[in-house]
Amino acid sequence: MAYLSTEWNGTEYFPIHDFHHVEYLVGNAKQAVYYYRSAFGFEPHAYCGPETGVREKVSYVLKKNRQYFVFTTPLNSEHPGSDWLKKHGDGIYDIAFSVDCDKTAYDSCLSRGAKGVDEPTITKDENSEFGQSSIKTYGDIIHSFIYDSNYSGLWAPGFSPLNLPDISCPDTALITIDHVVGNVETGKMDEWQEFYERIFGFTTFVRFDETDISTQYSSLKSIVVRSKNWRVKLPINEPASGIKKSQIEEYLDFNEGAGVQHVAILTDDIIKSITALRANGVDFLDVPDTYYDDLEKRVGPIDEDMAVLKKLKILVDRDEEGYLLQLFTKPLEDRPTLFIEIIQRKGSRGFGQGNFQALFESIEREQELRGNL
Repeated sequence: MAYLSTEWNGTEYFPIHDFHHVEYLVGNAKQAVYYYRSAFGFEPHAYCGPETGVREKVSYVLKKNRQYFVFTTPLNSEHPGSDWLKKHGDGIYDIAFSVDCDKTAYDSCLSRGAKGVDEPTITKDENSEFGQSSIKTYGDIIHSFIYDSNYSGLWAPGFSPLNLPDISCPDTALITIDHVVGNVETGKMDEWQEFYERIFGFTTFVRFDETDISTQYSSLKSIVVRSKNWRVKLPINEPASGIKKSQIEEYLDFNEGAGVQHVAILTDDIIKSITALRANGVDFLDVPDTYYDDLEKRVGPIDEDMAVLKKLKILVDRDEEGYLLQLFTKPLEDRPTLFIEIIQRKGSRGFGQGNFQALFESIEREQELRGNL
C-alpha cells in the first residue's frame, strides 16, 4: 500500500540546499546542447574544453531559470567517461548537490560508509574559491558536493562564457529540478533506501508497492527519500514480478544496470510549458481520451480548463494537500532509458499516484512497439 508521511524522521548531518546541477555524459555534447536549447528552451551559460586549456573533455553548461544541465563529452578513449558511455550510452552521470562545504559533506558521508570518488578540492581564481568532491551511489552514478556560495565567477574555474548563435523558440517556462528518479535492480531498492537514510540522513516519505503501481502485465515498487528542506527528492524504483517485462526491467537491460531514469522539471504554468514543448518538437507519451471522461469527478474542481488539458494530454492527480499536473516525454535517447517529466504542483507534494495506471499502460504500448514488453 502507498505510504506518505510529511514528518521529518531523518538526521541533517550537513545542510543540502538544493540540486546544484545534473551532468550528462554524451557522445556529442555539441548536438545534445542544440537539442536541449531548441526543444526545452535552455540557454547557453558556460564552457570548458581545449579552448580554455582543458584537453581531455568538453563541458557545456546550460541554464534555464534556477536549473543547470551540464553536458560532457570525453575527447579520448582514456577518459573514464568513454567506458561509461560505451556501457550505458548517453545519460546522467552526476546528481550534484549544493552544500556549505564540500569537504564537510564528503567527510561526513565517508564516516558512515560511503565510497569516495573525487576527494575534496578547492580551486581558486580571481573570483574567489570553488570546492568540489563526490561519492558513489547506485549503478555508475555519483553525487557531487559543490561549494560555490562565495564564488562570483560564471560557473567554475576554467570555464568561459558559452557564446552560441541565438535559437528562436517559445518560452517553455521551466523553473527548476523537482526530483530525480533512479532505477535499481530487483531486490536492491531497500538497500538504497537504507543508504540514503544512513549516509545523508534523508527521510523516506513515500513508499509504493506492486499493488499501487501495476498493470495487467507488469508492476514495480518505489520509494522516495528527501532532504529536510524538501528541495532534494529522490525516488528509487525496482521491478516487481509480472507476466511480462516491466518498464524498469527494459531500462535495466538497455542501460546495462542501475541509473537515472528521469528528471522531473518544475513549472508554474504547465499549459504554457507543454504547448511550447510540443511546438518545439518534444515527443510525449500518449494519453487516451478516455482518461478524461471522468477526470473532474476523480480530482474535483481545478483551475485549468479540462478541454485544454485533454488537448495537450496533461495528467492530473489530487491528494490531501492539493493537486498536481504532469506529463512525461518518450525516451530522449535511442536506448529506451532517460526521459523528462514536466510537473506543476498546486499544493500536492506527491508523485501522481492516481495517474500510475494510465501512465504505465502508455509506457507499455511504447515497449510493445519496440518489441520489449
